[in-house]
Amino acid sequence: MATDRTMSTTWNGTLMEGSGTIHEAASGAFGPLEVSWASRAEEPNGKTSPEELIAAAHSACFSMALSHGLAQAGTPAEQLETSATVTFVPGTGITKIALTVRGNVPGVDEDTFVSAAQAAKEGCPVSKALAGVPEITLDAALAS
Repeated sequence: MATDRTMSTTWNGTLMEGSGTIHEAASGAFGPLEVSWASRAEEPNGKTSPEELIAAAHSACFSMALSHGLAQAGTPAEQLETSATVTFVPGTGITKIALTVRGNVPGVDEDTFVSAAQAAKEGCPVSKALAGVPEITLDAALAS
């Protein structure tokens, strides 16, 4: 069964001086969120950016894919802590995404965990959607 998710934004003014509002998610999970060029290219100042939302989506999708892969292998994770850092260069675009994950996975050694994380990075739908990003790195390790 396919699902659709929709978000909308209202932008007022020019790119450099204007600002916008990402409206409340239809799910009610978050929003409204304020966005501006300065929050994207300089300091956030309490506002978000498209890249921050991409980072949130990528970290969540990757975590779900890794959790599923580990469970399918018979070694479910107790906890995964994932971060995604999206690098945006004005005039160029998104140049890099760095995924970092630390996992608490009983019965799994480091090599197995790293292999599962690599498979999740390659297979998660958000990673596939972001395939045009020049560099997506992965730092995966079991929690110490």
